[in-house]
Amino acid sequence: MEKTVMKTRYKQSNARLPGSILLVLTMLFSSCQQEAQRSPNIVIILADDLGYGDISSYNPKSKIQTPAIDDLARQGVMFTDAHTNSSVCTPTRYGLLTGRYSWRTRLKESVLYGYDKALIPADRLTIAGLLQQQGYETAAIGKWHLGWKWANVDAGKDSIDYAQPITNGPTTAGFDYFYGIIGSLSMPPYVWVENDLPTMVPTRRTSSQKKQSIWLEGEIAEDFVHEEVLPEIQKEAVEYIHAHANKDKPFFLYLPLTSPHNPILPSPEYQGKSGLDNPYPDFVMMTDGVVAAVANALKEQGVFDNTILVFLSDNGCSNQADFEQLASKDHFPSYIYRGFKSDLYEGGHRVPFVVTWPDKLEPAKTDALVSTTDFLATFADLFSTSFPDNAGEDSYSFVSALGLPSEAPRRESIVMHSYDGSFAYRNGNYKALFTPGSGGWSFPRSGSDDVVGMPEVQLYDLKADPSEKSNIQSENPQLVDQLSKELTEIVRNGRSIPGLPQKNDGPENWKQLTWINKGDELLSTTQTGR
Repeated sequence: MEKTVMKTRYKQSNARLPGSILLVLTMLFSSCQQEAQRSPNIVIILADDLGYGDISSYNPKSKIQTPAIDDLARQGVMFTDAHTNSSVCTPTRYGLLTGRYSWRTRLKESVLYGYDKALIPADRLTIAGLLQQQGYETAAIGKWHLGWKWANVDAGKDSIDYAQPITNGPTTAGFDYFYGIIGSLSMPPYVWVENDLPTMVPTRRTSSQKKQSIWLEGEIAEDFVHEEVLPEIQKEAVEYIHAHANKDKPFFLYLPLTSPHNPILPSPEYQGKSGLDNPYPDFVMMTDGVVAAVANALKEQGVFDNTILVFLSDNGCSNQADFEQLASKDHFPSYIYRGFKSDLYEGGHRVPFVVTWPDKLEPAKTDALVSTTDFLATFADLFSTSFPDNAGEDSYSFVSALGLPSEAPRRESIVMHSYDGSFAYRNGNYKALFTPGSGGWSFPRSGSDDVVGMPEVQLYDLKADPSEKSNIQSENPQLVDQLSKELTEIVRNGRSIPGLPQKNDGPENWKQLTWINKGDELLSTTQTGR
């Protein structure tokens, strides 16, 4: 199936026009160009499982060179206290697009898989929908990982009709255009989808058990090659920028990458480039190359200066990177922070977060607290618009942290959520983990013998102890109680910003929240099944 949407949408006629009509059209086009320049283009590049310490501008001792991301950090605003709302993929993406914590939905732990249905209902406002209201063309290219409905999936995954359109996908979540894949590169079915239609019907099966390059067994289409997915995403993104720059509407491009998530598949030109005898740092460098290609495309079209370009990761580095081997080379993907992807510890959710907009932003480094749920409120603030009470329930504007005028309240606290559904809550320098373990895959692993005899709550002073080595909960029972009550209020209210309480999404056969009461401490959320 040929991809024709972007390639035909802006074809121009060669027919000659009378001079007077041409003059009028030229004036109108010039006016439209000037109007478009008043609204910046917006590009969000979301890396997949990239560690805070993998970026050389964030980690002075990093053994991986990331010149393109470093250039953005030098030119723009570099956030050093930015966090994903979850330490795994799907919940972070939900929070980024909707401005709402994902644990308010049916997804109380873990992630969605390749045959799961949509997590975002069609009537929920997303950042793409908000920007559509402001006159933007919107596109998502890359890894979706928020579910959609395959045709005939209700009859079972082996009965899916790949010749028919999907439903409840990105085009019902505010995007005019989509090209990408359903989930992580390790999850079947391995099928490209353009807008709502698979580009080819899968005809065979595949799997890989290679170390650091594992993907699950499943159906695969002939035009899907795992090693070529990231280059294809880059190519499509660059083509989209060239097709939409300098048109009569500004564009919003959401670019969720598949790297450096497992399977770790650097292209031949990047293999061995890091010199660290590990494909993971090579794949990080390839990810940096995608950032360079996007920035260069914006510059080639003359729109880089009036583009808000954001780079961040969806959570911390995965243990698939082989931390022990990297440590032998003196590289630490989580930098000074404890833990990694899946965890409540800082290494699970503290991420690189850079915003550039040369026309408006001065280079700066800020320790302002920011969450991936904050884009909806930030864009609303930038455009002096608002969103309804049933949207953006956990979104705060970070416009003032960019050095721009804003009267919106700044974020003072933040809720974190882990792979197993555990909570952490931070206010100021203090962070409480309402679980005896990591909440994820690192030691001490919740539910295992690791946590036997450990306190059920952890408290850390991140200013004095950023590596979370010293649990001070026993010396500060009143502070633990206060943080627990604040978190409880945020959960029970259905929102963390002022407004009317809202009901959670999701079918009734899900428990909304399970409370384990010891004082008023909220320890975890659980699910009844999917």
